[in-house]
Amino acid sequence: MTDDSWIDIFARQLKSGIVAIDGPSGAGKSTLADALVRTLNDLGTPVVLVRTDDFATWDDPVGWWPELDEEVLRSYWRGHDFRFHPRVWRDGIAEPGPRVWLRWEPLLIIEGVSSARAPVRPQLRHALWLDGGTEAERLERGVARDGEGERANLRRWQDFERGWFAVDNTRAHCDVVPDSVLPQAIL
Repeated sequence: MTDDSWIDIFARQLKSGIVAIDGPSGAGKSTLADALVRTLNDLGTPVVLVRTDDFATWDDPVGWWPELDEEVLRSYWRGHDFRFHPRVWRDGIAEPGPRVWLRWEPLLIIEGVSSARAPVRPQLRHALWLDGGTEAERLERGVARDGEGERANLRRWQDFERGWFAVDNTRAHCDVVPDSVLPQAIL
């Protein structure tokens, strides 16, 4: 199997439903989601991607779920287009940004920390988990992505998510995607 073949095989079985891509920060969730969306587009499969980063803030890593549930998930189940206010970051502070409209499609991917949390699991067609290496490796990827100035926030986030995932038991309820099948660009 080549690095990309797992994504190709997985994408070919997707037509409708919700796919969650969860795991700790810096694990490669966004990169995997982007690769999956590209593959689905190449296959002609309509898909909508929503990122939990559009809702989360440093001070509220997971408490925003009712907003995503109301504005995205309920609209999805009714077959309606989605509208929400993704966070816009200015000087390290997240604020609600301009309203975004996303067209309803039969396939929805929700990517990000806590996307496969317990309340939504019964509604998911697939729940994927990425480990993405050690905590130290993930921290360095996060710093490379967000900048050295965010190192303390990323460490605090890692402390929070470690507790969150332990209580939610997220990994045990997901299909774990082995690092070995992921495109090298993710790791």
